[in-house]
Amino acid sequence: MERLDLTLKWGIALLGSAATYLLGEWSELISFFLFAIVIDYVTGILASLKEGKGLSSSVGFWGLAKKGLMLLVVILAHRLDELFGTDVIMIGAIYFYLANELISVTENYGRMGLPLPNKIRDVIAIFKQKGSDQS
Repeated sequence: MERLDLTLKWGIALLGSAATYLLGEWSELISFFLFAIVIDYVTGILASLKEGKGLSSSVGFWGLAKKGLMLLVVILAHRLDELFGTDVIMIGAIYFYLANELISVTENYGRMGLPLPNKIRDVIAIFKQKGSDQS
């Protein structure tokens, strides 16, 4: 049991170190972006089920691949920030992709026939504007 605890601790430390290297200092923006990715994927699945389309392993795979590639671009943007001594490239990339994720969540909610509060629509519009300003 003690060996398992030690292995788990080392595994968590390794993942934390890798995340810090790849994404830099953890921020609320990164947390919110990852949360939006998960919410978009889950609402996409639920919307497909609600519409009676069912689930497709091919569609699911390409959805996850798209999200993985978004994360790779954000990682690349962070490394460019490190190279140039800035902190705007990764933030711009996150805002761009975050706007797309929030729009997709809104579309998924619409596909499920669920209402969305106006305040959330306003926040999405702000992110969409910031994303288009950064690109």
